[in-house]
Amino acid sequence: MVRKPIFTGAATALITPTTPAGVDYAALGKLIDWQIAQGIDALVIAGSTGEGKTLSIAEHKEVLRFSAERIAGRVPMIAGTGSNELSVSIDMSQYACSVGADGLLVVTPYYIKATQNGLVKMYTMIADAVTKPLILYNVPSRTGVNIEPETYARLADHPNIAGIKEANSDISKIVTTAQLVAGKLDLYSGNDDQTVPILSLGGKGVISVLSNLLPAETSRMCRLYFDGDTAGAAALQLKYLPLIHALFSEVNPIPAKAAMSAMGWCENFLRMPLTPMEDAHREKLFALMRAEGLI
Repeated sequence: MVRKPIFTGAATALITPTTPAGVDYAALGKLIDWQIAQGIDALVIAGSTGEGKTLSIAEHKEVLRFSAERIAGRVPMIAGTGSNELSVSIDMSQYACSVGADGLLVVTPYYIKATQNGLVKMYTMIADAVTKPLILYNVPSRTGVNIEPETYARLADHPNIAGIKEANSDISKIVTTAQLVAGKLDLYSGNDDQTVPILSLGGKGVISVLSNLLPAETSRMCRLYFDGDTAGAAALQLKYLPLIHALFSEVNPIPAKAAMSAMGWCENFLRMPLTPMEDAHREKLFALMRAEGLI
């Protein structure tokens, strides 16, 4: 079976605008419209960058419902639905399917540190329970557990498991994964600084923090590569590397929220235990943004 990718190119791991009063849906709607107008290829809602883990379950569901309605099929919507508790992840995933998500981004359970057998069973149970395809999200720096290449291979034949967001930063393991799941699972970079390297392994794109600020340019990086202009794609990768590093100078999404606030898209408000960006990091980020004409 040849499966169509959920998306190809750049998907923005979108911030969730919030204020002390709650989610700012007016700002979220405007941000969604701007991202699409800028040519982004897909949107990820309520993932790590979207502060999904600091939203209540009711807020999380409403953010997904509102976003699906606002996107209205203009680009694919991938819903962040993973949890460290299986029933919560299944419920959120089923809800996302019911409101129109095109795919589900499901992170490994965090803190629990599941075995590889546990990961296989968990992902299989979620995939069996939903009607839309899963992207498996591997980010061991946050969760404390790594999906091994051989584990991806064990999951690759499930009809509802479609892709991988790989953010383990270990390029050797990513190469092995690409070899083991070639033609079965779509590979996406979960780190902006590895977009072009992962495209060179047959990757389908990137789930990006950078594209919150630069949706057109991040999408263009992917298109250049797919069009055969490897040098052009690599040049953009290198051009934006200092900005990428600044966006990860503190835990994501602290810098991304500061950047989007400086651009006028939202308040620089984060849910505890996230706190505003430290002065030295913020000034370096803003200097790079000024050089790009973003502020």
